[in-house]
This record gives sequence, C-alpha cells and structure tokens, in this order.
Amino acid sequence: MRNMWIICRKELRSYFVSPVAYLLLTMFAVIFGFFFWNSLGYFIFMGMEAQLRDEPTPMNVNEQIIRPLLANLSVVGLFFIPIITMRLFAEEKRTGTIELLVTSPIRDGEIILGKWLAAVLLYLSMMLFSGLSFVYLFRYGNPDWKPLLIGYLGLLLQAGALLAVGTFISTLTRNQIIAGAATFGVCLLLWVLEWVSGFETATWARVLAYFSVIAHFESFAKGLIDTKDVVFYLSMTLLALFFTARSMESMRWRS
Repeated sequence: MRNMWIICRKELRSYFVSPVAYLLLTMFAVIFGFFFWNSLGYFIFMGMEAQLRDEPTPMNVNEQIIRPLLANLSVVGLFFIPIITMRLFAEEKRTGTIELLVTSPIRDGEIILGKWLAAVLLYLSMMLFSGLSFVYLFRYGNPDWKPLLIGYLGLLLQAGALLAVGTFISTLTRNQIIAGAATFGVCLLLWVLEWVSGFETATWARVLAYFSVIAHFESFAKGLIDTKDVVFYLSMTLLALFFTARSMESMRWRS
C-alpha cells in the first residue's frame, strides 16, 4: 500500500507541475459553467413564460436542471478521460523510464493502482469544480441533495471504469497521441453501444446494449442506486486493470 501511494503522489505531482492539470481544470470549469448557465437560464425562462400565460407549470430543479447537467458531465468526461490517461504509461515508455519501473522491487499491482488512483483523483477534483455551481442552486433554491450525490457517485464509478480502460491502452504504446485517440475511440464505442437496442431486439443486440456505460448511468441520474449497475462498473474496472497487469507482466519479461 505504501508503494502504491508513492506512485500515486508521483503521478499527481507530474500533473500539477505541468500545465496539464490546470488546463484540464480550467477547461472543465468553463465548459460546465456554460452548461450550468444555459440550463439555469432556460429554467428561469420557462418559469417566467408560464407565469405570463397564467398557466401554472410544475417546475422541478432536480428534473429540469440537475439531471440534464449530470448527463452533460458524463458526455464531457468522454473528452477529458483520454487526456488524463494517455500519458500514464506511454510517457514512461517514451522517456525510457518504464524499464526502471518494471525492474524495480515495486509490484505491478502497486504501480497500476497508483497510476489509476492518481487519474481518478484528478478527475474527482474536476468534478468538485462542477459542484461549486450547484452551491447556487442550494443557496437560492430548494433541490433535493440526495439524487445529486447519487448522480455524482454514478459519474465517479463510470469515470473509474473508463480511466481503467485508458490505463490499459496506455500500456500498449509509447505514443501519447495514439493512446489518447484509441482511448477516446473505445470510450465512445462503449457509450454508443446502447443505440443498437433502438432498432434491434435480438439477443446479441441486448448483450451489446448491456455493455454500454451510459445504460448503467441512467438509474444514478434518476437518484437511484441499482446494484447491477454498481457491479457492472466495478467489474469493468477490475477487468481493465487485470488486462493492464497482464500487459505490464509482458513488459517486465521483455525488460
């Protein structure tokens, strides 16, 4: 465990001693801030329009602002996750430090978990930036905080699984651009698999739709914790990290 935290701190330090972390946090805050401003403005506009027509319309902050924003956060993650993971092992390969890493007395599992955990913590810090916007809703409105926390839990589980996939892909190449592009392609594919169920009801279509990451986020967006969705994200994370360990093992033998 001690070695894992050493690797984790090293990776986090490498993010924050360069412009990478600050650029990601800034861009994430700007993009989410625009989504929040747009959603809040539309919500206020619809409320005022209903008053002018003298047609009382039920307005729900959780359903009309928080839930769509959580879905938007999930989409934004598709673009930021590849940038976070593309350097984890590819950079080590490019600089030649991977040989020192794999021949060190540190176990592969500690290296993998340390790097993956650093990526998760960076993504979590980005999510916390988005949480600052929701403070205004609680300051001037009365939303239910439980669905918001459950939605953030779903986002974190989903991100953890996709970050594990990106970690595995980063072990396959020394080129960060290739690692990032491949991670984005795989994450996007895992996102759109659910579309098959829209026009096909065969067993193979249902199986493909089940492996879509967005299909398992819907219950979290509604404020519900479904055990099968939690198990799916955790299983996907463990499977990706297992493949990462096998890839690391092959690098160790080659070294």
